[in-house]
Amino acid sequence: MKFVLDAEQRLFGETLHKLLAEADTPSAIRAWGAGDSVPGRALWRSVAETGVFALAVPEAYDGAGVLPVELVTAAYELGRHAVPGPFVETLAAAVLIDGLGDGEPAARWLPRVAAGEAMISLARPYALDADVADLVVTVADDAPPRTARPATRRPGIDPARRLFEVVLDAPLGAGTDATARAVDLATLLCASQQLGVGRALLDVSVKYARTRRQFGRAIGEFQAVKHHLADALVGLEFARPLVHGAALSYGTEDFPRDVSAAKVAAAEASYATAKIALQVHGAIGYTDEYAPSLWIRKARALYAAWGAPADHRARVMRSLRRPATDEGLPGRSA
Repeated sequence: MKFVLDAEQRLFGETLHKLLAEADTPSAIRAWGAGDSVPGRALWRSVAETGVFALAVPEAYDGAGVLPVELVTAAYELGRHAVPGPFVETLAAAVLIDGLGDGEPAARWLPRVAAGEAMISLARPYALDADVADLVVTVADDAPPRTARPATRRPGIDPARRLFEVVLDAPLGAGTDATARAVDLATLLCASQQLGVGRALLDVSVKYARTRRQFGRAIGEFQAVKHHLADALVGLEFARPLVHGAALSYGTEDFPRDVSAAKVAAAEASYATAKIALQVHGAIGYTDEYAPSLWIRKARALYAAWGAPADHRARVMRSLRRPATDEGLPGRSA
């Protein structure tokens, strides 16, 4: 099935792409990984001005309501430009906080999220960028959400994904239904991020293959290189309808199953593209100074984020054996 964005959705994505293309995201990524959040926060404010955060906040709290297609469009561009920061987590946290009902957390945090003034991290069990987040919330399957504080930082392959262990604080609200919806949304946005990462790696690999010469010819003229790049494109294009299809099923009983199917396809397509990009570039693809290496690392880091493909594939299989129910969510990695 083919999903086509309408004119407003395309314009929104193009505007965000142009904004981020003009920013120096590799420098922001490197600074973020080194503990300097100033460039990353500047990008955060620029993204907020496009209205991205309002897309996950109800109108009652100065948002636009939850618009899942627009959210995956935004996540795609954020992944395409590898923008550092807990964007996915903040957007999913807005849905979580709203799901807890009208009360102090919603009144306190949702207007700030809509305005781009609050960074929120979700711990499952590790929290992304917990040291710079304004709020950290746990999202365990079997327990109500609680606020938390950052503890030990965990080592990781992606300098822009700084994971922390957390120490639990006070309960944020009761019930686990809101948690399940928020984690499913985070998983979907992560899948869309992965498509963006994969697309960026494919584009830079095609460009490199046209200019890198061996034996007197551009390497893109060799049949083996063409086949690898074509395989990457096919994988990404087959994953895209699953991501948009899951967005369209938001709020239905099929949403958890569709999210897992999208995550499997996007994770495998993005990671396969990263491996192909590394093969096309050769040794230069490993170097820290070469910007595409940051995207390659992100593709690997996101592969298991919000549930590895094996976990989500198992979830899809369970949904085919019995009526759709809330069975809990796969994976424990943030």
